[in-house]
Amino acid sequence: MDIRYIDAHCHLQFEQYDDDREEIIEQMGAQGVAGVVVGCDLESSRKAVELAQMHEHLYASVGVHPTDTGEFFDTDELLALAKHPKVVAIGECGLDFFRPTLVDESEKARQKLTFSRQVVLAAEQGLPLIIHARPSKGTMDAYHDVLELLTEAKKTYPDLRGDVHFFVGGISEAEAFVAIGFTVSFTAVTTFARDYDEVIRTVPLTSILAETDSPYVAPLARRGKRNDPLAVIDVAEKIAEVRGEDPEAVRIALLANTKSLFGL
Repeated sequence: MDIRYIDAHCHLQFEQYDDDREEIIEQMGAQGVAGVVVGCDLESSRKAVELAQMHEHLYASVGVHPTDTGEFFDTDELLALAKHPKVVAIGECGLDFFRPTLVDESEKARQKLTFSRQVVLAAEQGLPLIIHARPSKGTMDAYHDVLELLTEAKKTYPDLRGDVHFFVGGISEAEAFVAIGFTVSFTAVTTFARDYDEVIRTVPLTSILAETDSPYVAPLARRGKRNDPLAVIDVAEKIAEVRGEDPEAVRIALLANTKSLFGL
């Protein structure tokens, strides 16, 4: 298959695709779209690996989402999944402080511990991280705490790398992640909101990935409907438009960035 695009973050294993999953995966193959299927807990991580194993143009990431409070963190099982040849990353993992009534100091400590364990797992397996960071309203707190943890971890694991998925931070946060060797990825929100245009223009193209986070946030043409990994084409085109650069050159760069990060 001639891969032209890679969706750096999708959830094809979710129930929203139970009726037409194989059809969408076939369409992806026909249009040259590969995808990284991302786990949020052990069950969805197992399903991501199963999907990746069945399809040449799918890869998997395994991890525990920061808001997954009900699950015991099983490092051994994650380690076993991480060793699968189609697993290309650890995550999504990180910090989510978006709901302040639910996020007290003990909850932040719990999230940081779970995240830190996955940072070590990624580093020791030589895999990149897929970072979920969602700050509390009106702040950049989750980004700053993630940056602090990653910067400290890089003292022990200097080759630690990864992508900050669904980036909604500012220029200074983006530049801080780039400075420690991480990429930032943008979704189809870019097709209907202008909030992130300045960040997209400022960050070096070599540090940007395109993703869909499907089934969430469909592009403008399908807004309000279920999203799918084919929308990564819309995202790549919008990134090129915002940057005022040749769409084909941007497509090639985004593809190269994603292949490099995930070792594809």
